[in-house]
Amino acid sequence: MAQLPSWIECHDPRFEQLVLFNAELELLADGFRWVEGPVWFGDHNCLLFSDIPNNRTMRWSPEHGVSVFRAPSDYANGQTRDRQGRLISCHHASRCLTRLEPDGTVTTLAHQAHGKRLNAPNDVVVKSDGSIWFSDPLYGLLNDYEGGRQPSEQPPALYRLDPDTGAVEAMASDFDGPNGLAFSPDERKLYVAESGAPGAAEPRQHIRVFDVAADGRSLCGGDVFHKITPGWADGFRVDEEGNLWCGAADGVHCIAPDGRLLGKVLVPHRVSNLCFGDRHHSRLFLCASKAIYALFTNTRGAQTP
Repeated sequence: MAQLPSWIECHDPRFEQLVLFNAELELLADGFRWVEGPVWFGDHNCLLFSDIPNNRTMRWSPEHGVSVFRAPSDYANGQTRDRQGRLISCHHASRCLTRLEPDGTVTTLAHQAHGKRLNAPNDVVVKSDGSIWFSDPLYGLLNDYEGGRQPSEQPPALYRLDPDTGAVEAMASDFDGPNGLAFSPDERKLYVAESGAPGAAEPRQHIRVFDVAADGRSLCGGDVFHKITPGWADGFRVDEEGNLWCGAADGVHCIAPDGRLLGKVLVPHRVSNLCFGDRHHSRLFLCASKAIYALFTNTRGAQTP
């Protein structure tokens, strides 16, 4: 195999089959404050992402570059698409989860759980049965930079929104700071980032893995799957082989289903989140602090919204 570029670190021979020696890390756009929530819209050939401190959702396309998709965005953070292709967004300021309808109207899907207001929904995924799973840490309530300080009414938790009843139930409440989340390709496992308690001297920071019950409505387990070094896990996606591609302080870490680090893509800025998209779903889009990068890979994202 040809020599890989210096910004690719191989920690396991399996990683050499996932990256390309002649695919460059491309800077697509910069000049933002803190980008998050990337989601690919193949039917519109564009990427949507959140510029949280600037209170806007941005759009990038190869034909037209960068434009504002929605402003204000109510300090949107994590985003995904549901089974009908609609945009699902987490919001800090209004502490809710919304859906953008085809006619441009916005439907609030959840703003409370168990009779109390949510904290600041952070990241979200949609399962094949239509259920919506989202993390709800305290981070978005702590400062005015990403939405405005507000008091919390309940502890952090991981939630499931039932597609038929709209009921919001806590699936796991033993988190200090639940963050990114993703299902394995067969949806038998759910990976969730534990980013730790805000301000803790020695915060718990690792990726946990849960077994999903056969009925898809509950979880068990929750063991430590992997610890990102340096820094902590933020947002991530899973490829067709079940590997996790995770944002980290030094770029992107690729982790095998057995929990071993396969390799890294070193990026000039901290990577908060990422997604697969473009042709064949094999291009990795990276939200890296104030910029958006992209990299063609030799794998494809798991075929989920």
